[in-house]
Amino acid sequence: MRILGLLAIVSVWCLATSPSDAADDFDRPPIEYSTAAPDNPVATLQAQLEAGTAQLKHSDQHGYLDSLLHSLDIPVESQTLVFSQTSLQRNRISPRTPRAIYFNDDVYVGYCASGEMLEVSTADRQLGAVFYTLDQHPADLPKLVRQTDRCLQCHESPRTDDVPGHLVRSLFVSKSGQPIFSGGSHSVDHTTPFEHRWGGWYVTGTHGAQTHLGNLVIDGDEVPAVIDKSASQNLTRLPDGVATEEYLSAHSDIVALMVLEHQTFVHNRITHAGYAARQALYADSEFRRILGGNAGQLRDSTVRRIGNAADGLVEALLFVKEAKLTDPVQGTSGFAESFCNRANRDEEGRSLRDFDLTTRLFEYPCSYLIDSRSFQELPRELRDTVWTRLWSVLVDGADPAKFSHLSAADRQAIVEIIVATQPQAPERWRAMSKRDAAAAE
Repeated sequence: MRILGLLAIVSVWCLATSPSDAADDFDRPPIEYSTAAPDNPVATLQAQLEAGTAQLKHSDQHGYLDSLLHSLDIPVESQTLVFSQTSLQRNRISPRTPRAIYFNDDVYVGYCASGEMLEVSTADRQLGAVFYTLDQHPADLPKLVRQTDRCLQCHESPRTDDVPGHLVRSLFVSKSGQPIFSGGSHSVDHTTPFEHRWGGWYVTGTHGAQTHLGNLVIDGDEVPAVIDKSASQNLTRLPDGVATEEYLSAHSDIVALMVLEHQTFVHNRITHAGYAARQALYADSEFRRILGGNAGQLRDSTVRRIGNAADGLVEALLFVKEAKLTDPVQGTSGFAESFCNRANRDEEGRSLRDFDLTTRLFEYPCSYLIDSRSFQELPRELRDTVWTRLWSVLVDGADPAKFSHLSAADRQAIVEIIVATQPQAPERWRAMSKRDAAAAE
């Protein structure tokens, strides 16, 4: 019995101190990724389909795409087009027939012209990125089928913070749609320099003298030393040869692309932080179960792990190291207007969804995903730590070097918007609003 007890202690110690290194790590408690019941908008829609309270309509041209987007409240204006053969249906993808991606704050839908399935991923409140496919053939009861290992081959790696996550890549692509890996690649988020973005993607929109890798198709299997980008920049329509009639929109909006990159990055950070906190709390409870101790007192190592997870998330939420824009950016599809129309605004009409698009992505650099269910339902200990760190940065001015991109006006505006629009903000934040109101009287 003593040997078994020691083995259990060693096992828990490993869980408490070793980083996640493979999918089977989060298939164990407390995550149980593959077997846990999902809780997300796609799972909810599937339950409604089975109960007969929702329907998906099939069309000859796009299958279930139109109906699925409508059911999940995903705007057509969000369409972006990627022509690198880097997804499940790679044989359907080429510069002429790119893969379309549509998204809202929680769900991403991938569509291939004449494809056999729709590819769907969503931010689950507990599990992070969860993946589904929807067969495009007409059926009496269409079914969104959850996928695990099939999608995690690409969507669980250091590029996704080693958790089930979303991935945006930039690389050179040949005329056939084949990635040219010898030319290098970049994982893209809001910190990626403009000139490294969108290889293998179509980009419609204007961006001044800034250059990017979008709209480029390489002739041959090698990337030339000097690339002529003159015909691929500041395009307000898709290049000739793209089968635009196959899609819901004739755009691959530059603003939608920038939001997509930011959003997938923050979703991955939320998942990574949530996993780390839940694993730390689980290990802590196992230590107490085996060794005894104060049930209300977290071990120092647990507090540190949660703090480290919170730090990475706060940096993502507050756009640390965001790549600067040197010229104004403007899209073509109306995505920016559609995105802003979903805003929750304060009394002055301000929102975390307001764009800047001259020197940075958003006017108030704090991610709108702070209002997402994924963030709101993080473990309480982690969420409280994040709110404390945000307060220390925005109110107390902590770590001025790391957060030097936030002016005093930025910090004040972000706090005021959060207080006015985020009911889940801690009492200390709401008390600030009450003090300000009392001072104004």
